[in-house]
Amino acid sequence: MGDPKVRFLTNLLGIFSPSGCEEAISDFLVIEMEKLGFTVKKDSVGNVIGEIGVGKPTILLCGHMDTVVGHLPLRIENGKIYARGAVDAKGPLASMILASSSVAKNPNFKAKLVVASVVEEEATSRGVKNLINDGISADYAIFGEPSGVGNITIGYKGNLHIKIICKTETGHSSTPWAYENALEKAFELWEKISQKFPSAKIPSSPYNSITACLTQVIGGFANSVIPFKSEMHVDLRIPPQTSSTEVFSEIKKVIEKYLFDNPKVKITYSIEDSNEPFEVDKTSPLVRALSFSIRTINKKPAVLLRKTGTGDMNILGRAIQSPIVTYGPGDSHLDHTKDEHIKIRDYLKSIEVYEKAILKLCELHAKIGK
Repeated sequence: MGDPKVRFLTNLLGIFSPSGCEEAISDFLVIEMEKLGFTVKKDSVGNVIGEIGVGKPTILLCGHMDTVVGHLPLRIENGKIYARGAVDAKGPLASMILASSSVAKNPNFKAKLVVASVVEEEATSRGVKNLINDGISADYAIFGEPSGVGNITIGYKGNLHIKIICKTETGHSSTPWAYENALEKAFELWEKISQKFPSAKIPSSPYNSITACLTQVIGGFANSVIPFKSEMHVDLRIPPQTSSTEVFSEIKKVIEKYLFDNPKVKITYSIEDSNEPFEVDKTSPLVRALSFSIRTINKKPAVLLRKTGTGDMNILGRAIQSPIVTYGPGDSHLDHTKDEHIKIRDYLKSIEVYEKAILKLCELHAKIGK
């Protein structure tokens, strides 16, 4: 706890900040980032945005200050910090803030760093969407999420969340042969969708496959009544070579065929949420700079990750139309778990990685003459 870098992180972790309750931590960040040399402001939704340095390029480092709901007592044990948000994602956020402040003190540093601490990443993505609405721009961007200190996440799949409602005529449950059952019909339709996108079989390449998951089914009225309405939710994950529009078109074909074969069933459907897949060019100066930094500090090559989940990197990357990656200390498998913790060694090393990567990126940017 004597190390001020560790103390900065533990102070962040000691502030309870589930999505929607970020005011206390945002106030703390404003004060601390001003002490570190940033020019700081809060936007209309509570994002904390700090700027430091002047010149080209502009590098955006974006992390989130909220966590999922659930308290996990803060403790330090065997070189690890246990707390809710240690990995997801106050560890990466603290690393970016401290690295940016340190780099800006370098007399040869001539660039602009923007560090954005956003709200509600775990819930609505309200924070990053407001950054976009306010016209955030940058030549390069890094999103602070746990990739592991030696890894760079260069791609995320997109997502498509569809709500489907089935309606039928109803009657007494003692005569099930006389009526269509809305719950049974929903499951029949789901079988058709799952046959179209057979996620139950382990694909040879999960990242490059369209997968479908039935996430919720609601229906039924009473024990003596044949279900006359059901609602189901289907979550599809979309690889970079495909768009959500293309996948939705395929879903519509399945539903239309099912309606033709089942004229007594009425079906309505809608998109509840969608995000396009995103993958950065691995030869971009940003990936090269981070790879150089990791190789220099870790003494082994960086690992490039492509993930089957979907993140705010998808939204931000398409909006700013500049190279963007996800990087940060911590094991993402610990996200939201009772064992969430970050190794102090990895946290401190990630600060070095950020520092060296930023300096290298500025060097590469100058060489390509942007």
